[in-house]
Amino acid sequence: MTAESENTSLNVRDTNISEHVDETKLQMLKGAAFLTTVASAGMIAGFGSTLALAKKKSPGWFNKGVLATAAVPESGSSLALRALGWGSLYAWCGVGLLSYTVWKALGVHSLSEFRQKMQSIFPSIPKNAESQAGANQLEWDSLFKSK
Repeated sequence: MTAESENTSLNVRDTNISEHVDETKLQMLKGAAFLTTVASAGMIAGFGSTLALAKKKSPGWFNKGVLATAAVPESGSSLALRALGWGSLYAWCGVGLLSYTVWKALGVHSLSEFRQKMQSIFPSIPKNAESQAGANQLEWDSLFKSK
């Protein structure tokens, strides 16, 4: 009877652990979706307000840049869109290459190893109220020393 109750309690614990892991993954996905939505809304609002400001400031020049003419074979909007595309591509590739280089230079194989390696390289940030208030001043030398 005790072996059966122990087996039941182990099954309940395993179920609770797997539910906790699933709940944590769901929270991460919800957080990522929220941050993506907020960032996208911010980009759209920033781009829209910049366009509105440019049109309000000089509507004549704004309208000249909308359509291509014989003097200017490419419209300003298509030129800006092409520049945005290339700039975005270069930014993504640059950050990806930098991340890959750091990842390989540190010789890590997972995110948990990367976190541990970073914690061993950089100083820890104190989380007590005194240091947040600025009562305990850190010295520059201690900031750049590894653990």
